[in-house]
Amino acid sequence: MGPVWRGGDAGEAELLARTHRRALELAHAVGARSLAFPAISCGVYGYPIEQAARVATAAVSAWLRAHDDALDVTFVCFGDETRRAFEAARRALEAA
Repeated sequence: MGPVWRGGDAGEAELLARTHRRALELAHAVGARSLAFPAISCGVYGYPIEQAARVATAAVSAWLRAHDDALDVTFVCFGDETRRAFEAARRALEAA
């Protein structure tokens, strides 16, 4: 479960990143070869999509680099707004 958005000053970004890292750790521990993430916390929990996309893609990218893991990770984006946000976050990471 991801964090409820409380305005951004209640540690939401770290909680969201931790949620992604924990899922990756569990997938790795059971030998999974792929993992799919929805836009965690972006629905009824109110996390702004663009911010969540940046946090999620950065957390997953950092974890994969640190673990040199062959895990195939997919972000499942329901709707154009979510897809655009995650694509923009991915491009920003690649450009950095």
